[in-house]
Amino acid sequence: MKTKFIAIGVMVLSLIIVSYTKINPTLSIAQLKRLYSSGDYQKWPKPEVDSLVYAQGFEDIGTLGQPEFPEDNKYTEEKAALGKILFFDPRLSKSGQISCANCHDPELNWGDARRVSYGEGRLQGIRNSPSLMNIAYAKVFFWDGRAATLEDQASFPIKDTKEMNFHIDLATKRLNKIKGYRTHFQKAFGKEKLTQTEILKAIATFERTLISPKSRFDKFVAGDSTQLSNKEVEGLHLFRTKARCINCHNTANFSDNKFHNIGLTYYGREYEDLGRYNVTGKKENVGEFKTQSLRGVAQNAPYMHNGLFPNLRGVLNMYNAGMPQPKRKESQANDTLFPTTSRLIQKLKLNQSEVDALEAFISSLSTGAYKMRPPELPQ
Repeated sequence: MKTKFIAIGVMVLSLIIVSYTKINPTLSIAQLKRLYSSGDYQKWPKPEVDSLVYAQGFEDIGTLGQPEFPEDNKYTEEKAALGKILFFDPRLSKSGQISCANCHDPELNWGDARRVSYGEGRLQGIRNSPSLMNIAYAKVFFWDGRAATLEDQASFPIKDTKEMNFHIDLATKRLNKIKGYRTHFQKAFGKEKLTQTEILKAIATFERTLISPKSRFDKFVAGDSTQLSNKEVEGLHLFRTKARCINCHNTANFSDNKFHNIGLTYYGREYEDLGRYNVTGKKENVGEFKTQSLRGVAQNAPYMHNGLFPNLRGVLNMYNAGMPQPKRKESQANDTLFPTTSRLIQKLKLNQSEVDALEAFISSLSTGAYKMRPPELPQ
């Protein structure tokens, strides 16, 4: 009997040790580096995730798998090649001067490095242009989710009066008159004239090929412990625990593909933007914006939906402070659209060394400049 109790005691102690290894925030950097670079995600310390996030289906960060192409728009090399040409062709705009690449420049990590984008007549929009890198892994599109598919998304800039300012039907007719396109159309779709749907499918197919190379983070978690410094490993652990980033920036693409109000609605002030509410008309969506991927984010300044944050450190400082938490004035007591910051946003109480570590880790998700030579346009 005594032996039996000893065995049970050893078993319980072992479970406690395993549990301690999973959640203990005082693990040494050497221990963290060994666990995170083991190549086995099961050995990672347990993330600190809000119960609400778990209830909605949580998926931890990791390395990207192969992108999926929809059944009604399967990948072909010829279709992607045509999409690349169309992406860089300014003749999809009314003036013939603005292309998709104006706002999504490969040399600027597929963004435009501006606070907000501009289009025809130098008219400015109200939103920052997010990177298209790894857009194949997105499930919702635009900051406010107004496009259901990547094919649908491709049509919006063409018809937007502040972007390309052209009707898709007129753009299609213009392209169909260009003799040099006929060979490309034939290779991609088996005919010399295309519909607007096929043009959008080609552009979306090209965009789904924009996959980032493996980052140092990817190589590290695959087993190469030399890829991340001790400071970056500390930042990785903070990202999944105390800093709470993992609650929204999860999955292998570091985005939950959901919408959140992080307190930047600027309600009743300059730069007011009600976000997803403008699409759904539902008050619970006031101030919600899509979670952007953090892959390559160090190369994507400026930040947030309005581009008002010029550097990554400023963004981290705001999160550390708990972001804006607007309080109702007496005159706003019955205002049903008054924005409420998500309860996922909390003061983090990170010291400056921890913020340094977090920034260092996030920078490890970038992979350097992406080079792509613009194609020769058909004539």
